[in-house]
Amino acid sequence: MKLSRPARRALLVVHVAASASWLGLTLGLLALGITAATTGPAPAVAACVRAMKLFADWLLLPAALLTLLSGLVLALGTAWGLARHRWVYTKFWLTLATTAATAFALRPGVNEAVAAASGGRPLPDAGDLLFGPVVSLTAYVFMTAISVLKPWGLTRRGRGSRAAESGRTSPAAGRTRQPV
Repeated sequence: MKLSRPARRALLVVHVAASASWLGLTLGLLALGITAATTGPAPAVAACVRAMKLFADWLLLPAALLTLLSGLVLALGTAWGLARHRWVYTKFWLTLATTAATAFALRPGVNEAVAAASGGRPLPDAGDLLFGPVVSLTAYVFMTAISVLKPWGLTRRGRGSRAAESGRTSPAAGRTRQPV
């Protein structure tokens, strides 16, 4: 199934907006984490971690899921395909991994920091508050770069389907493997 041009363009806008939102929210989360880790007054720390919880619970996961879903539909509904180009395949798996990390690692870590700050206890390791946003930010910048640069070419599946579409056979199609 191929998307019509208007549908593809609309979905591309949604995908880029969701991805940019995810990146921006992660920058905000990192700024709040740095502030919480370096601020002395307990009320300021508590306010930062509560704001982080708001980001993690209500904003990050919907942006992550919308990015994942719109990217998947774009991949499957366009000539790029999901497994035809290495950059698309890499982006899909990184998006899936960072979405899972948001749900299962980042949110529990933020919830633990909120519980500590609300109970008047010191924050768990400050690195825990910063590790998730730093890793996420690095992944998102990398995914943005490969979206723009489109490196690495076709996958094996992509080369085979391109050859089949053009009516040719793959150069390796008639060869058998020689024993070593």
